[in-house]
Amino acid sequence: MSKYLDPKADLTFKKVFGEHPNLVLSLLNALLPLPEGMTIEKVEYLTAENVPENPAKKYSIVYVRCTDNKGRGFIVEMQNYWNKEFFSRTLFNAASMYSKQLAKGNPFEKLKEVYALALVNDEAFDYEGDNGYMQEFYIINKKHTSDIHRDLSLIFIELKKYKPLDRGSRAIKELWLRFLTEINEQTETVDAVMLENPEISQALEIVERSAYSDGDLYAYEDYLLELMTQHSSVESARSEGRAEGRAEGEKQKAIEMARMMKADNEPLEKIMRYSGLTLDEIQKI
Repeated sequence: MSKYLDPKADLTFKKVFGEHPNLVLSLLNALLPLPEGMTIEKVEYLTAENVPENPAKKYSIVYVRCTDNKGRGFIVEMQNYWNKEFFSRTLFNAASMYSKQLAKGNPFEKLKEVYALALVNDEAFDYEGDNGYMQEFYIINKKHTSDIHRDLSLIFIELKKYKPLDRGSRAIKELWLRFLTEINEQTETVDAVMLENPEISQALEIVERSAYSDGDLYAYEDYLLELMTQHSSVESARSEGRAEGRAEGEKQKAIEMARMMKADNEPLEKIMRYSGLTLDEIQKI
């Protein structure tokens, strides 16, 4: 029987980061690219009545919302599969938290920044020549790129792209990323470097299988089954999309070949034979 549960699951993620302020505080300070000199000193979870209405909540694994002692807002969310709507949902949630401050009577000039940290257990962005696992989105002046406004900061971390460069590193950022990417049901032993860190050691204790009741474990296994079903559905859709893309690419190649052959006044029968296109398709080119 496995010793640990996966911290990326709904049940365990909420236990680690939704019930222990010191751990979500450590995670935020470690993973957020905060402005130089800024440190989050204390966090407080938002109560249900203070959480912005979120019509997309059912599509996400978990949201942890908190504020710090300076009034800044923080959202931590875990998503196992990326889809094209996820970016918009993350922006919506951050903007909702930002605008919620007006309901308390705050004037515009006193609105505090909101940071959304989205952990994605998938590959979300495909920027050519960029193999990084973190993508940062701010409000930036396109002409004067040094003019950056951090009123809304969206930080996406693609966990599947993370590869530790130094497994002996004691940097808390590396340790949290290793905790999220290495600990699961197959974990038999944990690196001593992780156990030596108080926050990571505490998080490991929280995800130990023995800490959960039979009812919790039943819900956890049910969640994994649902996740496997979702995985099959997502991968099937992606495979169909890739197949359609390849077919479309082949069709475009055939059309280009037929166009060149027509320009060279090749016989229609020959164009049909080489391109695989029908007579009607060739005549429309």
